[in-house]
Amino acid sequence: MIHRHDVIIVGAGLAGSRAAVEIGQTANVAVLSKVYPSRSHSGAAQGGVAASLANESKTDRWEYHMYDTVKGSDYLGDQDAIELMVREAPETVIEMEHWGCPFSRTPEGLIAQRKFGGHTLDYGKEAALRSCYSYDYTGHVLLHTLHEQCLKHGVHFYSEFQVLSLIFRDNRAIGVVAWDIVNGGLHTFYGRAVMFGTGGYGRAFKITSNAHANTGDGLSQVIRAGLPVQDMEFVQFHPTGLWKSGILVTEGARGEGGYLLNGEKRRFMEDYAPTLMELAPRDVVARSMQTEIDEGRGIDGKNYVFIDVSHLGEAKLKERLPQITELAMNFAGVDPVKEPIPIQPTAHYSMGGIPANANCRVTYDAKRSETVGFYAGGECSCISVHGANRLGTNSLLEALLFGRRAGKQIVEDLSHLEFPELPADYEDAATEEVERTMAKDGEEKAATLRAELQETMMMDCGVFRSRGQLEKQRDKVEELEERYKNIRVEDKGTRFNTDMLEAIELGHLIEFSGAIVEGALQREESRGGHARKDFPKRDDVKFLKHTLAWREPNGKWKLTFEKDVVLKGITHPGFEPKERVY
Repeated sequence: MIHRHDVIIVGAGLAGSRAAVEIGQTANVAVLSKVYPSRSHSGAAQGGVAASLANESKTDRWEYHMYDTVKGSDYLGDQDAIELMVREAPETVIEMEHWGCPFSRTPEGLIAQRKFGGHTLDYGKEAALRSCYSYDYTGHVLLHTLHEQCLKHGVHFYSEFQVLSLIFRDNRAIGVVAWDIVNGGLHTFYGRAVMFGTGGYGRAFKITSNAHANTGDGLSQVIRAGLPVQDMEFVQFHPTGLWKSGILVTEGARGEGGYLLNGEKRRFMEDYAPTLMELAPRDVVARSMQTEIDEGRGIDGKNYVFIDVSHLGEAKLKERLPQITELAMNFAGVDPVKEPIPIQPTAHYSMGGIPANANCRVTYDAKRSETVGFYAGGECSCISVHGANRLGTNSLLEALLFGRRAGKQIVEDLSHLEFPELPADYEDAATEEVERTMAKDGEEKAATLRAELQETMMMDCGVFRSRGQLEKQRDKVEELEERYKNIRVEDKGTRFNTDMLEAIELGHLIEFSGAIVEGALQREESRGGHARKDFPKRDDVKFLKHTLAWREPNGKWKLTFEKDVVLKGITHPGFEPKERVY
């Protein structure tokens, strides 16, 4: 079946939905999602969205927000794009407020703001209250607000469609081919423009805060279309995931005053970031926690530490952190009003992804040459406003703001983008993948291979890495890719065939994991979310550049470090690379 719309958006999270709102006011737009739109992973975000509104920190300015973001990125963030983001942040948040998003409020009725790691005033002198929040389910209310606006503007939703291939010819995106999860069968969606807002890839790791749907499908489709991916080695491990499950404990818990305690019941962050303590950037806190665990100072010598919020009191926890209180009780069996919560670093966010510029046009080489009719936004993209490490609450900002920019750019570009002709082989790649997967009758189980990938990625490409670990993991990924050819898909039906879909998702996970490992192996330095034990220092001479990775026909990865980072040095010497001290 063929569906024709002006614009095809893949992914119904904040980036995709915000773009759809913009486009739906003037053009025919379709949004495809493999889950129901309001179940998109954006809804799991808890702590807030950053903007220098100065509602509570009265002296806050966009320049301070930019300084923090550049410094937090370990200087790999593109400063032109960062400046654009922080300047437009207040307008972006206020727009959501005007659409009815129920933010928490100050006594004066303004949008409430809280502290978050790495956000400061006056170029690092004190913590800033910059995160605009709604209790501890900010992503949920933002996503539902946008979905209402999508329905208002007549956006066409195709829920429970798994996109299998990107139709990309002669440097132009034409459409996608997707599998109807409910009824079975392939559907082709084509139009004048295509946008990917397909989210992150945390499910490549055993301990993760990511939803089960976050299998990096969009990245694999881009790789298979012959396009590169960027900075894939930079994976953020959030410091505070519930022990064993990885379910997120929002950074807002530390923003409200929570303490991190080791097995000696000591606030160990004073050894690593004596100024900001628990409110240092996430990469700093995660490495500090992992160091405590590795050196035997975890709780009872085990692989976790505590976050203690009991001193905040029951009333404040119910007012500011109701979801965290519930999650701790249901999934960790502790009452945070009375006892500390067991936590460990959890794979949380993807700084890398599909290379794109500040107008969300996908680029394909070190010169930032643009594709035609192809756009990306949100976590699947790498506009590189986060560089090597993302500050908390900059993710919701990025998704909203660049979703908005993508929508505006697409509307402008539609004036000269005609409907393309579908090539004769438009469904061939998806058809071949479905037929090949359904025919698999080998001895390997997809669940077994997935568990091996996730466990070894966590162990050898996790918070800390080394050459030996990474070479071992590269061999493991290649082994899993070979064994994947021999898996068994037992369900041969078409309706709700999760057996087939999980096998396809596994193929995506294995594929892009190769780019993560290869990038981590070749980047011989430590920067942000990428920490090499054998190269513990940042190397700005060789690596103040982005990684671009292509997959060659023989399955090997080709990497370049050719795109220099834009350095601006706007108003303060802190915009130039220097040692990060917190």
